Amino acid sequence: MNSTDRELIKETLDGHGEAFGHLVERHQDRVFNVLVRFLGSIDDARDVTQDAFIHAYQKLDTFRGKSAFSTWLHRIAMNAAISRCRKRRLESGSIDAARESAGIEPVDQRSDTFPSHSLEMAERRELVWKAIDELSDEFRAVIVLKEIDGLKYDEIAEVVEVPIGTVRSRIHRGRAELREKLRVIFEAECSPQSITPQTPAVANVADTRNEG
Repeated sequence: MNSTDRELIKETLDGHGEAFGHLVERHQDRVFNVLVRFLGSIDDARDVTQDAFIHAYQKLDTFRGKSAFSTWLHRIAMNAAISRCRKRRLESGSIDAARESAGIEPVDQRSDTFPSHSLEMAERRELVWKAIDELSDEFRAVIVLKEIDGLKYDEIAEVVEVPIGTVRSRIHRGRAELREKLRVIFEAECSPQSITPQTPAVANVADTRNEG
């Protein structure tokens, strides 16, 4: 955690509420972007982001600084997101319903991977997110944190509160499951000649890199 975050936390605990507002401004975009990709719904992501910061404010006195504030905040946000997913599945039976009702997809910031001007790539991106939606919560969480948010293995371990070995295992198994889902989806919804191992949507989201 950088010193500025530490100072803002101290000021907040000393009764200066505006200091927490600065923490929100600093971290809300990153938290929101991760939640959009995890939940597949902008509206749900907004709600959970707000809930996460409220919870963080209420529990700020329990933060001990053993990890970065952003990591602690991600943990709160992901726990809230997983709870939202479970509740949503109970209510609708499918997390696809929220995405379809929203009628909008999160914009991937990696324009070189999914060029906005390419309808074909936009369609493939939709298929990738469809496959990610179908992953279990534990696999989807680590895949999103690793591939989208770019966290390292030790950071992901702190967020999801499991050993690094478990994180590596979940990412490996999640990628394998994602590749299989993508293969089935692309075969069902794309022309055979458009499906190759070099398909950007597959290569970038479901690769088997071992960096950490």
